[in-house]
Amino acid sequence: MGLIKEPKNVDFTGQSEPWTEEELKDFRKLMSELKAKTAKRKIQSSKKKRKVGA
Repeated sequence: MGLIKEPKNVDFTGQSEPWTEEELKDFRKLMSELKAKTAKRKIQSSKKKRKVGA
């Protein structure tokens, strides 16, 4: 994928709008679920790597 050059006399700028309270609530819920899922995977993978009786 290459760079997009701005034509002369044209600006490609955007302004994002602030999130609503409902959007923030949904985002925070999603992030907490993803973090919990990732932490659970790390615990399971670390248990598998241990050698028993070596």
